[in-house]
Amino acid sequence: MGGEGAQVRSRRGHGSAPRCRGGPAAPAAARTVRRRRRRLSRTPRPRRRPAREDRGRFRAGGLADRALRAIDRRAFRSADLVVADTAANAALFASLGAQRIEVCFVGAEERIFRPGWTPPEEFTALFIGKLIPLHGLETILAAARVAPELRFRIVGSGQLGRLLDGRPANVEHVPWVDYEHLPRELHRASCALGIFGTSDKAARVIPNKAFQALACGTPLVTADTPAARELLRDGESALLVPLGDPDALAAALRRLDRPLAERLSAGGLAAYRAHASEDVLGARWRGLIESLL
Repeated sequence: MGGEGAQVRSRRGHGSAPRCRGGPAAPAAARTVRRRRRRLSRTPRPRRRPAREDRGRFRAGGLADRALRAIDRRAFRSADLVVADTAANAALFASLGAQRIEVCFVGAEERIFRPGWTPPEEFTALFIGKLIPLHGLETILAAARVAPELRFRIVGSGQLGRLLDGRPANVEHVPWVDYEHLPRELHRASCALGIFGTSDKAARVIPNKAFQALACGTPLVTADTPAARELLRDGESALLVPLGDPDALAAALRRLDRPLAERLSAGGLAAYRAHASEDVLGARWRGLIESLL
């Protein structure tokens, strides 16, 4: 969730059969290529940023950072086409040497994530995801302390799980929910929480879980970033708050009465259907891949 995605086609024109990781609509585009008996190879998504920005595994400018940056540059420069998940990421990929870059949102698996949200009687702000720095768990827990009257439900585990050891009483932690049961969580929550980390990457991505919430019609509260504004409008399709600001997050959640929640539910689902549905993204991926044939 929240992965930094890029798809590339090798200039050599040889390699494995198409395997598209750009989102739920990408496999349909790959089938188009297979039917025409063309072979594509791909280079994985940027290697250095998940390790450094998502998880803080090594320092910027260190040996590992420089080595992985070199791998990224070579991959991007060898590609005929790079497909970024946001325009904000496209700008980064251009700086790494990509020549032709197109943007295609991540989307959601609509066989699983379908509309069904209804306003619950008791307020619950739902977080789903890996507990890594990108997601801003510290900001969420601080907001919970600012607003002790609100209930928070955190589903997930990971690197920062230790922060939950001293969680306030209004925070419930569930380490794991099966993937196919996530829509049930979204349908019964008052809102879904996106990402609130303060890294550069947090400003460049729209996490997978945001698309899943929108597809379910669940009101979304997430950081106000350049990437988020490519899809969302504050107060219309989501509530957008400053990165790393627990007071602003708590204030946004306190604003979320039933009329506003219903408006965000409808607006978010409309934005998803217009810009990130499987139909929209499937057509986009087909067009991009067919442009290479």
